[in-house]
Amino acid sequence: MLHRPAVGTVLGMALGALACGAAQGQGAFPSKNITLVVPFPAGGTADLLCRYAGEKASAELGQQVVIENRPGGAGGRVGIEQVLRATPDGYTLLCSTQLSYSITHLVFSKSSFDPRPLEPISVLATYPLVILTRANLPVNSLAEFNAYAKGGKVNYGNQGVANTGHLLGALMELKGGYKMTPVFYRGSAPAINDLLAGTIDMVPDYLLANKGNIDAGKIKMIAVADHHRLKEYPNVATMEETMSGVTSITWMAVAAPPGTPVLSKDQQTQIDRFRRDLVETRTSLRQVQANLRQDVENLGNLLAFLNIALVPLILSVAAIAMAFVRGRRRARAKGF
Repeated sequence: MLHRPAVGTVLGMALGALACGAAQGQGAFPSKNITLVVPFPAGGTADLLCRYAGEKASAELGQQVVIENRPGGAGGRVGIEQVLRATPDGYTLLCSTQLSYSITHLVFSKSSFDPRPLEPISVLATYPLVILTRANLPVNSLAEFNAYAKGGKVNYGNQGVANTGHLLGALMELKGGYKMTPVFYRGSAPAINDLLAGTIDMVPDYLLANKGNIDAGKIKMIAVADHHRLKEYPNVATMEETMSGVTSITWMAVAAPPGTPVLSKDQQTQIDRFRRDLVETRTSLRQVQANLRQDVENLGNLLAFLNIALVPLILSVAAIAMAFVRGRRRARAKGF
């Protein structure tokens, strides 16, 4: 599980370093509020993590970092396009999950935006999806859920077409040999509201935004999509223990508008030092490479299952993830 102070420190350091790099030679900085655009509704995990970033960066920079939630459009199009059009001066940044940067624009054939020109700053945190069910669903483990799904109609809420929850739900169908009805929302917060109301059966989401409801017994967490069980919930099994190869580990990153100066070597070294010291939020190149291998294998199977073109998506996920992890501009080879 992510620890809030640690995540806030890493995110705040990255935002502060980026802002300084973008403003070199422009005089005192910041001289006005900095806007951190989140292309999801308020209340979800992405929103909460970005708010921690804003709070920490505000304290370090002496200027307020304003969180602007801009949900809407396929895959967060509204928020992404706002940052793509923004002046590259360090005052407007994007804080979002990996799918916003990698495959969303390829999944939707009529999409009018392409996030690849955004300047990657760093992968700031990684965290797994967890499987959440309504409190009165008669299952207490993933094995029981699979058996229940095979025996009747089950629906599941998710954050939108081709988003993490949708893809994990499809992977469960593929591996489990059953069908579920996906219910699409604009972000995880409205999906969780319906889960709490009992109108949907299951939501793949993240622990951070749901811990209070889990601990209060308002919803159930029956599995974690990581390689290891969560320290705070040792009795909740990983999905791999029931369904071989099923994981879903998300990374959160900050990016700047096209043309924003990249971090200096000293600034990136400072961020890397903080990340090494904070074990709970550390994202090493080796770790991300291992996760990528599993993601690419699952993604290939999933996209075939969902009838989505394979090659461009897989290449985009791999190339953009590595650019973020290395904390530099994305590779320009082959258009990435």
